[in-house]
Amino acid sequence: MSRSVPELVWRKSKASGQGENCVEVACLDAGGWVLRDSKYPSGPLMRVSSGAWRAFVAGVKAGEVG
Repeated sequence: MSRSVPELVWRKSKASGQGENCVEVACLDAGGWVLRDSKYPSGPLMRVSSGAWRAFVAGVKAGEVG
């Protein structure tokens, strides 16, 4: 995946505060999500499907992922 894609809008959890030790996510126009380590924004990306992202978010909200 090209790192020069300008349409990616990265965001992180509000619970992260101003810290740099967190994961940032961006929604892909073609569907799915990409994740990166905020400490290494030019590092590797992890792509997940929309279904996998929804399951992860549901697990966090249910307290199953911590």
